[in-house]
Amino acid sequence: MPNFLYIFRGGAMGRLSPQELQQQMQKWAAWVQQLRQDGHFKAGDPLEGGGKVVRGKKKAVTDGPYAEAKDLVGGYLLVEARDLEHATELSRGCPGLEVEGTVEIRPIASMSV
Repeated sequence: MPNFLYIFRGGAMGRLSPQELQQQMQKWAAWVQQLRQDGHFKAGDPLEGGGKVVRGKKKAVTDGPYAEAKDLVGGYLLVEARDLEHATELSRGCPGLEVEGTVEIRPIASMSV
């Protein structure tokens, strides 16, 4: 089966109360556990806020990434699904959607050499 990358962006996680945040994290854990039990989960984790960005031919390094909150990548999952439609259907269980986040679903191309 092909692999797909889920890229999680935005959402109102920062505006949740501590109790709501705890509930949201429990939903995430349950969703990932279900993907794992069903054989779809391959890898993934939330991303920390900081990092570096390397740009251009001069390979200039800056702090970052910095983007509008709605565009900031908060995490990723690598999943296995029959096809793009199946991967899209699996993504509908993402708890981040409940707080206005988005899931970008990207097929991973084979780079056989």
